[in-house]
Parts: sequence; structure tokens; C-alpha cells
Amino acid sequence: MQTRIQGTVMPVLEVQLDPDDGVFAESGELSWMTASIQMTTHTQMGGGGGLLGVFKRVVSGGSLFMTEYRAVRTPGVVAFATKVPGHIVPVSVSPGNEYLVHRHGFLCATPQVTIGVGFQQSLGAGIFGGNGFILQKLGGTGTAWLELSGELIRKDLAPGETLRVHPGHVGAFQSSVSFQITTVPGIKNAIFGGDGIFLASLTGPGTVWLQTLPISRLAHQIAEYLPSNESGGGRATVGGALIGGIVGSLLNGDDN
Repeated sequence: MQTRIQGTVMPVLEVQLDPDDGVFAESGELSWMTASIQMTTHTQMGGGGGLLGVFKRVVSGGSLFMTEYRAVRTPGVVAFATKVPGHIVPVSVSPGNEYLVHRHGFLCATPQVTIGVGFQQSLGAGIFGGNGFILQKLGGTGTAWLELSGELIRKDLAPGETLRVHPGHVGAFQSSVSFQITTVPGIKNAIFGGDGIFLASLTGPGTVWLQTLPISRLAHQIAEYLPSNESGGGRATVGGALIGGIVGSLLNGDDN
């Protein structure tokens, strides 16, 4: 198996598979593939605990189905692209070297990697789409590729070193990092600070990847420009134009 990440603003991962090699992703993630790739949709692949793992994944907002892409008889290529401007990060998963990833951060993985719910906490209606704050846990053995939005900041935390982060900017971190959701200290800060009332507290040792463009924040910024008295079709048109403008600006800025 060989991989190649192309592009800088909207990157795409191309995976070249030898015969009988495979990777899996949530249904709907495919960008393109060659004719020798066979698709098989499962409910339990990557569940990390059989039917219970599948149930937990669905309750947390994940997909019920996983699709396996396998090269049959001859080598083939399958590709997965990011949904918003950002980065694709490969990580090696093994017992004792597991990862927690934000709910939209899993792109694809080799078959022996498992996906489960690593953390879930309700933060009130309307926050993160009303689904609370959710982290997926990647375990098992193999390679996984993560999709992190915006620019990528890596922090290597020493033992006992703590970083407090707006929850939406938490992209991924090693399972050795201690994690909890805390509230912003001080009544005035919580009411008038404008940064929300929750912070994620991450304590080392371990590596943390921060993302500068949380999808929830992007959606919130777009939502205020959508007219409330128009039909869903009008909202989709305006929203599509705004997203196109944002991506266009990023592309133009990357050329300068």
C-alpha cells in the first residue's frame, strides 16, 4: 500500500492498494476510484465493539454504515478528499498508542483500526448542532487518516503541562493526554467574554493537533447571513454562494 496527499487548501488522499489490500471509510466519503476497486458496505466495520459499538457510533451522530474499498485481482487507487479547507494527517494506531479525534475528523483507515465513542458531553442546545461535544476514539492496529479543518497547529505537551482550548479547535490528540471540559472562570468572562462558557482542558504528556477552522464556527458565521423568511431552497442557494466565496478567497490567498 502506498499513499499520496495532493493539494494544499482542499487536499485529497490517494491510496494505492495492492491486490487484496483495503481501507474503509464512512459511507459517502469516496471521491474517486479505479475499476479494480470493489466496494462493500458494512454496519460493524470499525465499530470497536460489535453491535454495541455501532449503536454508540450512531447515537453520537456517526454513520451507521462503513464502506470497505478493496483491490481485486489487480492494483487499484481510491481517493478521499476533504470537505472544507484543511489538512489530512496520517497516524499510526496500535495498542497503547490510540487517538481521540473530533467527530468529523475520521477520513479513512486500514481494516484493523477500530472506531468508537471516546468522549461525549452535552454542552447545551444549539452548541455543535445540538449534539454536544463528541470525540471519536481510534484503536486497534494500523494506519488512520484524519481530516482537520483550517490551518494545523501541533502542540507536544510535557507531563503535567496543560493547554486550555475552545472545544471546536480540538482536532485530535493522543490517548495519553488527559481531557476534560471545564467552564470559563468568572461570571463576567462567561457572560460578556464572547468566547463561550466552555473550554477543553488538555494535560500532557502527549501530542495535540489544533484546527483553526472549526466546522461549527464556520456554520455559525454563515448562518447569520441566511435570510430567515425565505424557503429552504433560498437558504441553500445563499449558503452555497457564501461557502464558494470563502473557499475562493482561501484559494486566491494561497496563490499570493
